[in-house]
Amino acid sequence: MEPSVRVPLVRKTSSSYRTFPESAVKRLDKEYLRSLHNKRLYLAVFAAVLGNFNFGFALVYPSPVIPALEAHPNPALRLDQHTASWFGSVFTLGAAAGGLSAMLLNDRLGRKLSIMFSAVPSAVGYALMAGAQGIGMLLLGRVLTGYAGGVTSASIPVYISEISHPGVRGMLGACPQIMAVLGSLVLYALGLVLDWRWLAVAGEVPVLAMIVLLCFMPNSPRFLLSQGKDDEALRSLCWLRGKDTDYAREYEQIKDSVRKQSRRVSCAEIKDPFIYKPILIAVGMRFLQQLSGVTCVLVYLQSIFKKTSVILKPEYDAALVGLVRLFSVVIAAVSMDKAGRKILLFVSAGVMLVSNLTMGLYIHFVPASQNGTIANKTLMSSASLPAEPTNYITLIPLLATMFFIMGYAMGWGPITWLLMSEILPLKARGVASGLCVVVSWLTAFTLTQFFLRVVEAFGLEVPFLFFAVICAGNILFTGCCVPETKGRSLEQIEAFFRTGRRSFMR
Repeated sequence: MEPSVRVPLVRKTSSSYRTFPESAVKRLDKEYLRSLHNKRLYLAVFAAVLGNFNFGFALVYPSPVIPALEAHPNPALRLDQHTASWFGSVFTLGAAAGGLSAMLLNDRLGRKLSIMFSAVPSAVGYALMAGAQGIGMLLLGRVLTGYAGGVTSASIPVYISEISHPGVRGMLGACPQIMAVLGSLVLYALGLVLDWRWLAVAGEVPVLAMIVLLCFMPNSPRFLLSQGKDDEALRSLCWLRGKDTDYAREYEQIKDSVRKQSRRVSCAEIKDPFIYKPILIAVGMRFLQQLSGVTCVLVYLQSIFKKTSVILKPEYDAALVGLVRLFSVVIAAVSMDKAGRKILLFVSAGVMLVSNLTMGLYIHFVPASQNGTIANKTLMSSASLPAEPTNYITLIPLLATMFFIMGYAMGWGPITWLLMSEILPLKARGVASGLCVVVSWLTAFTLTQFFLRVVEAFGLEVPFLFFAVICAGNILFTGCCVPETKGRSLEQIEAFFRTGRRSFMR
């Protein structure tokens, strides 16, 4: 759980948030935040989010690899439509399994050790893909790297939220998405100069760096307190905040909050709105995030660009989209604690809606002779498509994809992960975060598995129009269900769900 900076309130109940003079609270907040030394906190976050870098790298690995393996001279490694769809989608199946295991790992090993544990299947998976002699080794490597990604997806946001303070939690909460985007961009860039085996070798580097750095980082103070390791928790908070800060009072409030929620959630307690409402919101956001189509677009990005024959070569288009995605998620990170979560979610969903609608209508109405497409109902055998477009109108799918990724990266990408770690109650956080990841990646697996089949049967415009409808639903869901958590401590957020009083969130 998140350290609260309202340290003088340690002996008060949650009603203190309403009775303590607001001006004094704000003054104390500013004084405490100014006293903190964040360098070590930033270092701990960087060490953790290297796991997200690896996740982003592994997720989009098929984008440059599928076109290369479609034309591979060795029949044992050559991909057809069936094997290509599995190569693209099986990663998400592994990620769902990783999220499922994280439900236990987060509470048993702790957040930090769970992240470190993910390095083992990740390293083995990359080794299998680098030395693959057949499709089976490639698929197993994808499953293992996906499993590692599922574990880190459930563990890293929780670890960051529990070691951060409200002054920087929004910015640091966006770091996992920033690093995942950076990992994808590095993959696209390396794909221009390396073949698919050396791309897998390159994936080993961030894995090794992560595990070495995390050996020197502290565990979450809240997790340590939940395990009865009070002295170690105090040392951890001291390391994160600085010896000359008033971390002791913050420690006492965290300890009091953890003591009140020391028991694990029971089946009977799930009926409590305090428990099930934030879980439903977090799960719903993860479900809708994937239904918006982002994983399909990222995994099959080069194939989609070959399908629409945009103005540049597909590999350069993919790298350009990755760069736009990185720029957008950085904007979200710096504005999240200023503009707020909900406004960014609204803008994000709106941009994705327009982009998907534009893409779908373009593919449907622009004749094949103008968009350079020979077969409107397949993404396979793309090497036979014209290398250069015949009309500048083919910039439209590139721009639409860039704006879609920009919209996603500004809101529904990073904020869904941040809100998951903010709104879930402590006693259910380990299990519920794993559940969110399982739902997310099972949804992604279903979409990526059937994407090529839908394109083959109905055309490329159908999935994009479906994604547009989902983005409209995202806007409604944000307005009706998502609370604004900007500048709120985790204790305030929990008090809001426990009582339903919006005064706690003001």
